[in-house]
Amino acid sequence: MTNQGARRAAADGEWSGRLTQAREFHESARMLVTLAGNSSYNGAITLMVTAAIGYADAITANRKGVVNRKDHQAAPRLLREVLGNALPEKQEKFFRRMLGRKDEVNYGARSTTHEEAQRLLAELDDFAAWAEGVL
Repeated sequence: MTNQGARRAAADGEWSGRLTQAREFHESARMLVTLAGNSSYNGAITLMVTAAIGYADAITANRKGVVNRKDHQAAPRLLREVLGNALPEKQEKFFRRMLGRKDEVNYGARSTTHEEAQRLLAELDDFAAWAEGVL
């Protein structure tokens, strides 16, 4: 048996729970960006990253019965494997960029500005609409 990477089998119907979680993280990020008057929006970006992971996991669970496990940097590869050419390059690039921000916003010293958070939220909105359309 070949190594399938960082993944595990998804339970029947797990994709819908993953989608619900993604929507909740997405909405929480929106509230932080919209309502908070912080000088840093790293918390909102953390929620956006988690939402993007949830949307991707919902797709892979729905389409192939697997979800990424632990290695979030491998998640775009799994999404590409599951969707093949049906994964738009724009969405794959966004997903990779969001995952690349994960450690920076959780452990780094740089603060995310309001403008950057708004831009990333708009991109997440687009990713979410695409993901919902795939499902």
